[in-house]
Amino acid sequence: MTILQTIIIAIVEGLTEFLPVSSTGHMIIAEAVCGVEPTPFVKAFTVIIQFGAILAVVVLYHHRFFENWKFYKTLLIAFLPAAVVGLLLGKKIDLLLENVPVIATMLIAGGVFMLFADKLFSHVSRNQEITTKRALIIGFCQCLAMIPGVSRSMATTVGGMAQKLSRRHAAEFSFFLAVPTMFAATAYKLFGLLREPVEREVLSANLTILLIGNLVAFVVAFFAMGLFINILTKYGFKPFGYYRIIVGGTILILLAMGYDLQII
Repeated sequence: MTILQTIIIAIVEGLTEFLPVSSTGHMIIAEAVCGVEPTPFVKAFTVIIQFGAILAVVVLYHHRFFENWKFYKTLLIAFLPAAVVGLLLGKKIDLLLENVPVIATMLIAGGVFMLFADKLFSHVSRNQEITTKRALIIGFCQCLAMIPGVSRSMATTVGGMAQKLSRRHAAEFSFFLAVPTMFAATAYKLFGLLREPVEREVLSANLTILLIGNLVAFVVAFFAMGLFINILTKYGFKPFGYYRIIVGGTILILLAMGYDLQII
């Protein structure tokens, strides 16, 4: 992987991590378009540079992360379902990560759903507290994002709105939940690389790539979060829904025309 490829993929990660458009799906497609071979390191890179994005959350919302212990309790409760499912189905999820048609199809399906999401979950409760029940339900919604193309941001934000949270509160909790979720995913991938002598050498040889990727993802994600909040508050999910349908449809058309976007 070259420096230029690294920067392009990291920009895609930073822009899409907190938008409901599937960052993983976009990165995998970007890797395919850039001609990056899906080696074990590249697959790990796709997860590891998300660490830069979660650092952006901690910096931007640092006051919330030092607020009280109840905040961490709700994050832990919301994180547990994805942690359990991820451990049980990790290998099957990795196989889906290599399938561009699956990603494109889920982008379209999620986009169609988002066209109606605002009307489906328009009622807002006066109580915007993230209770244990709300956190757990949002956590189960997050499990849907293990299907590439679904979008973790979409699943958790819609899950919050289904619990009658406002768009803003639901989106911000989605940001917060990304921290333990992506930190655990990053640690898991790093552990897998460090466990194998050959992969450990590959990791050591690509430290510069990882540092650049995380730095670029951090900077871009920092500004992308504000963009998401502004668009979601003013216009709802529809702009993202149309975007997903256009991107997913374009990919399927290109595949049907014989363009090699497959990375398996």
